[in-house]
Formats: sequence, structure tokens, C-alpha cells
Amino acid sequence: MQGTKRRRAVSLAAAALALWLTISPALAEPAVPADEETRSVIEKSLSVVEIDKEIARIETEQTAVEAKLSASQAALDKQEADIDGKREEAGKVLRAYYTGERNSLLTALLSSRSLSGMLAILDFFDLIFASDRDTLNAYQAHYQALKKTVASLNAQSAQLTEVETRLRTQRARVVALQSDVDSALNGREDADKLRSLIDDYTAYWQNVGLVEVNRYFNALSKAMGQIPSWVEKDKGMLDIDDFNYTLTIPDGKLNAFLRGQNPLFDNFAFAFKEDKVIITGKKDDLEVELSGHYTLEPAGSILFHVDELIFNGLALPDTTRKQLERQFDLGFYPSEIVSFLKAKSVSVKDGALVIKLSISL
Repeated sequence: MQGTKRRRAVSLAAAALALWLTISPALAEPAVPADEETRSVIEKSLSVVEIDKEIARIETEQTAVEAKLSASQAALDKQEADIDGKREEAGKVLRAYYTGERNSLLTALLSSRSLSGMLAILDFFDLIFASDRDTLNAYQAHYQALKKTVASLNAQSAQLTEVETRLRTQRARVVALQSDVDSALNGREDADKLRSLIDDYTAYWQNVGLVEVNRYFNALSKAMGQIPSWVEKDKGMLDIDDFNYTLTIPDGKLNAFLRGQNPLFDNFAFAFKEDKVIITGKKDDLEVELSGHYTLEPAGSILFHVDELIFNGLALPDTTRKQLERQFDLGFYPSEIVSFLKAKSVSVKDGALVIKLSISL
């Protein structure tokens, strides 16, 4: 029995090894094209693949918004039906007061000949007026709910219009890029070879490049979360002048900190240039370089924006950069360093990130 299990395990291992040997060459880094025209065609082909992902994401968003819009429309229809009855009831109450129908109650009260009779009429008043208030309040509540649903419906309609505009824009981009690629391939003697190279690059990016980029960004996002405690321990980076605070983070110190957080960053580096942040990473045959900038948000947080992303010498489209920004947070949050401080400016100097802080009142 054990011999049978051992032979089965060996067979499975051999099959797995054979499968790996079959797949591995397909995922090896393709040769980097030397001429600019070929590189441009491959860049555009990668952009088509990446923008197609954004189209799929927007289509999912569109479906969700349409479902919300449909539900809101159904709620609106029901509320409009409900409010018709409440409007009629409220109208009857108001007409009763306007036409003096309630005056007879006042007459009955004034003509009461005993205290017990007056108290009974007052109790009756209370019941009627309470019922009137409930009727009017119910109408008002339904009316306010109706207004809120209409506002939500309008907002969702505007959102759907914006989503559909983005979808049309991205589809037009894909069509134009694919047309450029097809035009470049038509008539070339090496068209089949170039198509094969495009397929290789696409597979390498999807199965290796994107996985590694996401892994680095995920580790970087986690490391950024430790920045506040690191700054607290290294008081030399925080300069205090009366009520003005300046946090200066040299890129060398930041790189040392990151490498202490995760060995992934041993071949990874931040470089602060004038008004620009450059991040480079290299692992085996994979090279990634991105440049970006920081912005100060109204709430006092400092967010990082990716301006350019280059994978093995090929520029990836803005949709890929935006997706990384959505997926991974590489920002700074000064209030987590000292709770009563907020950022009032951020700038990138040659070799350092400089954040001006003030007391948050």
C-alpha cells in the first residue's frame, strides 16, 4: 500500500515538473526590442490589454449603478403611490381647519355645563388633534422621503452618465490603439514574429510583471503605515520653531527604513528629485520604474500620485497607474505622528521630502 502511494506521489511530482518546464519558458522575459518602432507597437499592445481591464472594471461599476438606479426608481414609484393617499388625508385635515369644521368642537367646549363634561370634551380634543398631527406628520415624512429618493435618483443618473462617458472614452482609446498596432503590423515581413513577441510580452506582464508590481506595492503600502512610529523614534527629522513644525525625510533614511521593514526593498529605492519622486526596483530580469508626486488634501493627508510607470522599458497606460493608486495607499498622515498637527504644505526637494506642519485647532 505504501509503495503504491509512493509511486503515485513520484508520478505527480514528475508531472508537475514537466508542466513547470513546459510553462516556464513561456514566462521568461522576452528579448527587449532594440528599435523604437517595435517598442512603440508593444507598448500600445500592452496598453490595449490594460485599458481592456479598465473597461471591464467600468462595466462592472456601470452594472452596479444601473441596479441601484432601478431599485431607486422602484422605490420612487412606490413612494409616489403611498404619498397620494397621505396627501388626500392631509388635505382633509387642512380643509377641516380652513373651513371651520373644527369650530363646532370649540362651541361644544364653551357650552359645557360641568367640569366633567369639559374634561371629556378636552380628552376628545386631544384624540382628534393627535390624529391630525399624526396624519400631517405622516404626510411630511413621506414627502421628505420622496424628495430624498428623487435626489438620490438624480445623483445616480448623473453618476451613470459619467460612467458611460468614461466607458466610451476608454473604448475609443482601445480602438485607436488597436488600429495603430494593426497598421504597424500590416505589410511587415516579420509581422508574425512581432505578433509572437507581443504575445510573449503580454503574458510576461500579466503572469510575472503585474504580480511582482502588486507584491512590491502591497509591501510598500504596509511599510508606509509604519512611518508615523518611525518618525516618532527619530526626532532628528522633526524641526520645531515655536508653533511651526517641519518634517524632513531624506531619501537615504527612507530607503534604510524600508529595507529594515522588508527584504523585498533591498533592490528597491526612493529618490527625491526637485518636485518629483522616482521609485525604482529590479529583480532578476524584471525592472520597474515609476515617477510621481505628492498632493496635500483638504483633510491634511498627503497622497501619492503615479505619473509614469515603466515596466522593462515599456510605458504602461494611465489606467494601470490609477488602479495602483486605488489599490495601494502610499500616502503620509501627519496626524498619526502627532495628533494635534496637520500638514499645511508638502514639497519634494533634491534628496528630501519636506512637510510643513501646524497645530490643528
